Parts: sequence; structure tokens; C-alpha cells
Amino acid sequence: MNQFTALLEHFPAALLVIFRIGGLAIYAPVISSQIIAVQGRALFAIVLGFAIYPILYVENLVSAPVHLDMWTLVPLLALEILIGMVIGFIASLPMIAVQISGLMMGQQMGLGFAKIFNPTMGSSADIIGQMLFFMALAGFLLIGGLDATVLAVLNTFHHMPLGTNIADGSLLEMLLGVVLAAYEIAMRIAAPLLALIYLQTISLGFISKSVPQLNILSLGFPMRIIAGLTIIMISIGVINEVLLVWIEDVLQLTLDWVENY
Repeated sequence: MNQFTALLEHFPAALLVIFRIGGLAIYAPVISSQIIAVQGRALFAIVLGFAIYPILYVENLVSAPVHLDMWTLVPLLALEILIGMVIGFIASLPMIAVQISGLMMGQQMGLGFAKIFNPTMGSSADIIGQMLFFMALAGFLLIGGLDATVLAVLNTFHHMPLGTNIADGSLLEMLLGVVLAAYEIAMRIAAPLLALIYLQTISLGFISKSVPQLNILSLGFPMRIIAGLTIIMISIGVINEVLLVWIEDVLQLTLDWVENY
């Protein structure tokens, strides 16, 4: 009975550890995928939480001062899950950026109605955005992004004790900065195609004025698709380099935020 009571005293602190890791299951790439059942994501957080809790306790990084009081425990759980959510959201920004970029390119190419279901995000996506999304996801996995994301959460226990409140102005400033940077990356990826389509539209406008008998609509749509696919194939190598550099920068930003908190 005494042993059970001693173990029960560790349960609230272990629960906080589990919830901090469980925040990754909401936004982090791969871990938050809708393909993985909710039970599987919950099991991932529980197993990893119980696995690292003894290590954290031995290193005096966690303690068991939290009582099983609903009014005390619930706000702390919300703060813990927020830490995991923030790290997972930042890690997912490269994939979100390329989807926005693909959406802009697909709309300009006339492929806006051609959508397919993205099981990873649990929603429909543009064809071009889908292609860029999986290219970014493959790069994320190849450079060890998933490992870095999980390690970033585990490193938070060295710099952010249980119950740390990160919901302040510095968090909002950082999130605003990375979201704006993601939108900038999306515009940089889509800019060559958008510029080409813009020039093509102007050219077709001059042609329609010079040769009114020509059916510009029947000519313009296939030309947009051909020109768009051509510019994507030409620039795919550059897009890949931009994505890999951006993913590395995002992961490093996450680690720096954790270490300098």
C-alpha cells in the first residue's frame, strides 16, 4: 500500500510530462497525421512520457509537488500541452508554406478545381500544393526533422520546468515572425510562375486586341498549364534547396527558443 501511495504521488508530474509531449500530436508533422489513429497518437505520448519520466526525476528536472486537485492540475496541463503545440506548429510551417505556394500556383494555372484529399492534413489540397507538400515532408524526414522536433520537446525539460507559463508577449512575437517568414517563403517559391503567368496574360491581351477573331479563352488555359508545368520542372531543384534551408532554419529556431527561454 505504501508503494502504491508513493507511485501515486508521481502520477500528476508524470501526467504533465505526457501532456507536454502530447502537444506534438496536434500540429507536429507525421505525428499529427490523420492517418494515425487518435489512440495511436495518445499511446505515443503515454509511452514516451512514462519512459523519460524516471530519467527526468533522477536528474532533478521534475518533482512531484502537484496534487490531484482539478483546479490546480487543469491549468498546468493546458500550459504543458501548449509547449508541445508551439514546437509542433513551428516544425509544420514549411509544409504549410509550400501548400500555400502550391495553392497560389494552381489557381493561376487554372487547376484550382482539381483537388485531391490529403490524408496527412485531413483536408482537400490543390494538386500542385500536394506535390510540394510531400516533397517538403520527404525533405523534413531526410534531414532528421522528426527527431529534432521530438528532441526539442525533450530539451524543454532542461530549460522550462513543469508548469512554466510561455503564453507571453515573446511567444506571440516569435510566432508572428515565423508565420510571416513562412508566407515570404511561399511567395518566393510561387513568384517565378506568377510572374510568367502575368506576362502571358498581358501577351494574350495584346494578341486578342490585334486578332479579335482568335479565341483567347480556348488558347489561354492550355498555355497556362503548359507554361506553369514547365517553370515548375525548371525550378524544382531550386525549390528543393530553398525548402531544405528553410526547414533547417525552422528547426534551429525551435532549438534556440527552447535553449534561450
